[in-house]
Amino acid sequence: MPENYLQAVVLAGQTVNPLFSTLGIEVQSLGDGCAVLRLPCGQGLVQGAGMVAGGVLATLADEAMAHAVLSTLTNGQVTATLDMSVRFLSPARKGEELRAEAVVIRRGQRVVFARVEVLGTKGQAVASADASFLVGPVKKTRLKLT
Repeated sequence: MPENYLQAVVLAGQTVNPLFSTLGIEVQSLGDGCAVLRLPCGQGLVQGAGMVAGGVLATLADEAMAHAVLSTLTNGQVTATLDMSVRFLSPARKGEELRAEAVVIRRGQRVVFARVEVLGTKGQAVASADASFLVGPVKKTRLKLT
């Protein structure tokens, strides 16, 4: 992962991560195996019953952990989620501001383990998750012209 990505993604109005722009995720802090992401929950993130969709919470958790992992990589390395286990603990509603606090808990050469807690506006635990991430070199692909 290019080092300039990590510098750019923390800026207000960033454009290097389209998913963050689409959902409204902001990076509050990033570095040394930790990441804190913020997500204001507007109308577009709730399902029919008025609660923030579980997939949105899982996405926020995955992205927080992935960015904690990214902060530990050297130039020329990338990561991908191998698996993730999410626990939904209490509902989040429209208007809440979620805070995902992620940390790398073990780093091997090829696999990194991370944990996250997603908190609601009042500090209540909304979700938690654990995941493992594969780390490897950036693979360059060649265009095959026929």
